[in-house]
Formats: sequence, structure tokens, C-alpha cells
Amino acid sequence: MGYKKYILICNGESCNSKESENISNNFFNELESRALLNDVQIVKTSCFGFCEQGPVVKVLPGDTLYTGVSPDDVSEIVEKHIVKNTPVDKLIYSSKNTQSDSYHKQFRIVLRNCGIIDPENIDEYIARDGYLALEKVLFDMTPDDVIKELKDSGLRGRGGAGFPTGLKWSFTKDIDSDVKYVVCNADEGDPGAYMDRSTLEGDPHSILEAMVIAGRTVGAREGIIYIRAEYPLAIERLNKAIDQAKSYGLLGNNILGTDFSFDIELRLGAGAFVCGEETALLASIEGDRGMPKPRPPYPAAKGLWGKPTVINNVETYANIPVIISKGASWFNKIGTDKSKGTKVFALTGKVKHSGLIEVPMGTTLHDVVFNIGGGIKDNKKFKAVQTGGPSGGVIPQKYLDTPIDYDNLMAVGSMMGSGGMIVMDEDDCMIDVAKFYLQFSVDESCGKCAPCRIGGYQLFLLLEKISAGKGEKIDIDKLKKVSLAMKKASLCGLGQAASNPVISTLNYFLDEYEDHILNKKCLAAKCTSLIVYSIIQDNCVKCGLCQRVCPVNAIYGDRESGFIIKQDKCIKCGQCFEKCKFKAINKG
Repeated sequence: MGYKKYILICNGESCNSKESENISNNFFNELESRALLNDVQIVKTSCFGFCEQGPVVKVLPGDTLYTGVSPDDVSEIVEKHIVKNTPVDKLIYSSKNTQSDSYHKQFRIVLRNCGIIDPENIDEYIARDGYLALEKVLFDMTPDDVIKELKDSGLRGRGGAGFPTGLKWSFTKDIDSDVKYVVCNADEGDPGAYMDRSTLEGDPHSILEAMVIAGRTVGAREGIIYIRAEYPLAIERLNKAIDQAKSYGLLGNNILGTDFSFDIELRLGAGAFVCGEETALLASIEGDRGMPKPRPPYPAAKGLWGKPTVINNVETYANIPVIISKGASWFNKIGTDKSKGTKVFALTGKVKHSGLIEVPMGTTLHDVVFNIGGGIKDNKKFKAVQTGGPSGGVIPQKYLDTPIDYDNLMAVGSMMGSGGMIVMDEDDCMIDVAKFYLQFSVDESCGKCAPCRIGGYQLFLLLEKISAGKGEKIDIDKLKKVSLAMKKASLCGLGQAASNPVISTLNYFLDEYEDHILNKKCLAAKCTSLIVYSIIQDNCVKCGLCQRVCPVNAIYGDRESGFIIKQDKCIKCGQCFEKCKFKAINKG
């Protein structure tokens, strides 16, 4: 019996933390009490991308998207929409977010199934053309045909470096070896990034299908997904998908009755950022400490256990079945001349509507931040956007019209990276931002090479010195010299790019460095040592609350004569500033 309506409920990590499971249970109970379970199907999907506005529920047909749904809203949705075919206007996405176009400006290839199918049901993946690409590769294409299709498509690796995928596969395919491997890099470690995790949670079969295609193309019989153990939901769904694919004859021995066999296993990483670098990742799989190795030889020729190995990240693999099914000519019409297709971003920070987005290459930063993201929270002034995570750089307002692709982002001092995009406003301090990323890189450095191990720490110490109000003019030159040395001499790409946040903030926000060093001021009031709290006497009503909340008795006076803050005793905790209801405390 066919269903008349479908209720799709986000079951991603973000919505799960906001009572998504209770919403699902309420829908089931409500439909059961009305004897509607034979007419309406509840589908637990994955992330829709509206992380800021979850939990998310979609009703089909009609494609009605509800955001900010609570368990208490369920009975109204069922009564009005399911029973009476009258949508609940107050919960509909389009009526709530008229200043944001995050839903309609996207073009989904990687995320094509996320939020649409039940990721734990292989039949739903197959119903949306899943595994048709594998069938085509097994029965209608030679390995050379696949390589040509990928080269013609212009697909570049989405892990950060942007190396042409077809060319990488061809290197491994052309090497004569009795054993070869296909590896998926799912070790996503950038702060604020969750693109690969969401893809694996929402569409695990697309990655399995792509890896089998890769195995067939390059002559490998074994695949490994290296995923950090911090992604339990993704791991659970991948394991289920592997079991389902095997039961359907799509994985394992003699796939679809052919003489080709291919199997996939998971290897869990401990969360080391450096294992995102491919040679460190391979070392970790082999049981060694995750540390980069000099190249050449490259993994394509001598990788896992010394055998030729194809390594791509999750997003790269997710494009493969679509390219094979729809053709290279379809794919390379999307994007720019040198950057084809789309890019997935985790849009976070001071933007109104954060979430997971996918846009064609060439979309401008302005479109992403102000049209898709809805602009800056609390109507603050835009300051910069960081792309590429710890390996990227900040991009100021004057470059907001920059099209997003590999070459343009590099030209303005940043990089694509795996897809983190963090928006900053006028209250962010660029020295504090650079210090945050340097602290991360120092903590995550494997320590193998001195330029990264020592240089990163020295950069961090210089930034600490400047943010503490002890900086000297010569420190700017020191920052530049150490950054350049790291870029030239570090062993791996992570070490070479670790100084990018410093270089880009120096290039675009030198005045902030000079304010900190020469004027001992942090205009964003982020650097605690440079903050001075004082009482604005004209605003003060002499209530004495500031004095009562001060933990170190740094506020002197009484309700008759008024109050002052003794600067030599103030520990910059900000309690007086936070508690004053009359805006009588100045923070500057």
C-alpha cells in the first residue's frame, strides 16, 4: 500500500540534541491515535543543513519545511497539515526567514540525499538512483573510461589541496601491483567543521558506492574508511550500510555476479588533526604513530603497506556516483573554469543562520554570508570570514565579492580547505583569532619537524605577548620571519600552512597589531590584559550592585559619594560589566 504523505524528521546530531527523538515519538503516537499510520510514513532522515534552526521537519508532498519544531508542535502539525491539508504558517521556513535565502540558493550534489532519505535504509538510496553508477562501471565502462570521465569532469580533491581526482586515480591504476588499496579520509578535524561527518551520517551508501567504483577502476580489492572515533553516529550508519550492501551483493565477493570482489572496513582514529594529512593517516592505519613522511614517493605509487593507494576525502567520493551517472559534461558546466562542481561548507560564527550548505564553485563570499547566511547576528558590522580552518586565512570586507574557488581564495591569502567557514564581526579581535588557531596548531603538531614544532610555539608566544600588552614593534617583524620560515621549511602541508592565520591578519589588520603594541589597546575588548573597566559617573545610579558582585573588592565607595574601580586590584573578570543594568560600566 502506498503512503499518501511523508513526514521527514531530521535525525542529525544537532537536531538530536534538541529533542528530535521526542518529536519522532510524538508523531508516531499522534498518527497511531488517529489510525493514520497506514497513510502517513515517518522517515528519520539526516541533517537538512539548517543547524541553527532545528529541529527540522519536512512534509511531502508539497515540500513544506518546518523549522524550530518542538514536541509540543506535533499535534498541531498533524491536525492542520496532515488531516486538513492546511500548513502551520508560523513554523514554515520561508515565512520565518525572509532575509535569508539559504534554502533556494544552494545546489546539492554531495548533499543530494541528506535530509531526504533514511540513511539506514539501502532501498531508499537505491530508489534515488543509488548504485546505478556502480552497475554502469561494472558492465558498460572500462577503467580507462572511468578515468577519462573523471578527468573530463574537472573534479578536484575536496580535502584542501585540490589535486585533480582523475589524475590521482590514473597514477594508481597504471602501476603494476598485486595489491592496491582505496582509502577514504574521514578524519575531519578543523574547528567548526562537520561537512564530512554530516555526509556520512546522511548518505553513507554514496561513499561505499564511490569506493567500490574506485577499486574497480584502479585494480584494488580492499577499501578502508579512516574515521575518527568521535563520530559515533557516522560509524554506526557506515557499519549498517556495509552490512546492507553485502547482503544485496553490492559489496564483498563477486559483486553483482561479476568476477570483481571488493570489501570495505572501518579504522577508527583517535582524533589527531595531523592524521588528516594523507601520509600520517596511512601511518596510523598501519599501527604507527600518525606522523607525515617526506614525499615522493606519493601514496598513489607507494602508500598503505608500501602498495599503490588511492586516498580521497568523503566529499570527493560523494561526487563520483553522480559524475558517472550524469556524465562529465553535466558536471563541468557547474562552477568555474578551474574549479568545477560544488563545495560544501559548514557556515558558522557570527552569522544569523549557521548550518551546512552546498553552493556552486564561483558563488561569492557575499552571497554565502549575507544571502544564504542571512547576514551578521544582532546587526553587527561584518569584519572578516575565515576559510580553510587552521590552515587558512581571514578575508576582510573588501574581498567579499571574491568568487569561492581554489585559485581566488589562494589569491587573497586563504584557501578552500575542507570547508570550514567562520564569520567574524566587529567584536572579534584579529590577534585573538590568530592566537586561537595557533594554539590549535601547536597542540596538534606531531612534533616531527622543527619548523612546525618550534616555529608554531614561538608564533604563539609572540601573539600572547602582544595580547598581554607587552608587545614591541619588532615583534611584527619576528612574526613575519617565523611565519615565512615555517611556510618554507615545514615537512608537511599542515605545518607549511599553520602560519597562514598570522600572515593574513598581519596583511589585512596590521592596524590592530599596532593598536595592541603601541597604544596598548584592544578595540574589540577581547584581550583581557588590555581591558580597562571604569564607571561612567553620569550613568551610575549608585545602587552598589557592582561593588557587591566584585570578587576581589576592587570597587570602592558608597551609595552616597559614588563608586570607582581601583585598577591595580581589578582582575578583569567582567562581573561588574555583566551585572550592571544601567550601562554604567565602560569596557575599553
